[in-house]
Amino acid sequence: MAEEENESPFNIKKLLQSVVTHGASDLHIVSRSEPQIRLSGKLKRVNLPVMDGEITEEMCYSVLTEKQKQEFEETNELDFAIEVPGMARFRGNYYRVMGDVAAAFRIIPVGIPSMDDLGSPPLYRKLIKREKGMILVTGPTGSGKSTTLAAMINEINITEYKHILTVEDPVEFIHQNVKSLFSHRNVGPDTNSFAAAMKGALRQDPDIVIIGEMRDRVTVEAGLTMAETGHLVFGTLHTSSAAGTIGRIIDVFSGDEQPAIRAMIANSLVAVISQMLLPKLGGGRVAAAEIMVKNNALGALIRDEKMHHIYSQMQIGQGDSGMQTQTQAILAFYADKKVSKEVAIQYANRPDEMREQLKKLYGV
Repeated sequence: MAEEENESPFNIKKLLQSVVTHGASDLHIVSRSEPQIRLSGKLKRVNLPVMDGEITEEMCYSVLTEKQKQEFEETNELDFAIEVPGMARFRGNYYRVMGDVAAAFRIIPVGIPSMDDLGSPPLYRKLIKREKGMILVTGPTGSGKSTTLAAMINEINITEYKHILTVEDPVEFIHQNVKSLFSHRNVGPDTNSFAAAMKGALRQDPDIVIIGEMRDRVTVEAGLTMAETGHLVFGTLHTSSAAGTIGRIIDVFSGDEQPAIRAMIANSLVAVISQMLLPKLGGGRVAAAEIMVKNNALGALIRDEKMHHIYSQMQIGQGDSGMQTQTQAILAFYADKKVSKEVAIQYANRPDEMREQLKKLYGV
C-alpha cells in the first residue's frame, strides 16, 4: 500500500471489516456525513463522527498506489479492487463531491456461492450447457447480478473443461481453476480498454467470454460477434426487464445499423435474466428474476422490430421453457410468505398488473 495505516478511528480497512462483520453489502465515505453501510438494502450510519474533506481524502488515499492516485487526480474517477485478507474483496469507486474525495465500496465475497446457495431456478443449469450464444444477466445497481453470474460460472468450472476469459473493470469474483481454466483480465492493469480486450479475445482461444459490463457499441458488437462465431458469451447491463435489455442494446447503434443488429440478436441471444432484490419478511432479501428464453416467436419479434409484443409473448409462450415474468416471480414469493403485499407492489415493474393479480389470486 502507498501509505501506512494510522490509528485514528477513521481507518478504511477497519471500516471494510465492519461491512463483513455486519453482513452489509456496501460502504459509503462522503464528507459532511458519518461513514455509512448498506444493510439489507438500507443505509445505516456507523457510530463515528462526521467526516470532513481532509479526513475522507486521507482515508481514501491510504489504500491507493501512486499510479492509482495519479489516475484519480487526472480524471476525478477511479475503479479498482481491494482485498481484506481472509475476509473479502471489494470493488471500489472513487469520485468527488463538492471538491472532496468520496468513495463507494461493494463487497465481493471471497467464497463463490453455488447455484444451490442462491436458490437459482433449475433453468440456469440448462442455459449454461449451451455451446454458443449470448446470456445476459441484468438489473439495477445492487441487484445481485454479479453474484448470480459468478454462481453460473462456478457451475461451469466444476463440471466442464473450458477456457473462460473474463474482462472486467475491475475483476470481481476470482475463480480458482477446478476443471476450467480462467483468464481474468482487469481493464487498466491488464488491458487498456474493453475495446482492446474484445479485439484480442478471439485470438486467445476462449470457449466462454464474460464481459463485465456491456456499456457501449464496441462491447455489444464484439459480444454479438463472438456469440455468432461459436462462443458462449455472458454479459451484464443495468436494465430492469428483458424487453428493456434488448431495446437498450439496439439503441446503442444508429438507425441504419439497427436492422442488422436486431438480426444478430435474434440469431445469437439465448436468454435474458433481469434480476431485482426485494426485502424479505423477517430480514434479508430475495432475488426476483424475470427470465426470457429466446424462441422462434421471440426471435421474430426482435427481428421485425415488434419489441412491444415481447412481454405478452413471454406470458403465453412459456410451456416447458422455464420463462417467467417478474410479476410471476414476485407472486411466487408472496405465496411462500417471503414478501409482503406492499413490497410486491413497490418493487414490481408493472404495479397495476401486480395489484390485479394479487386481488385475483389471493383476494388482497
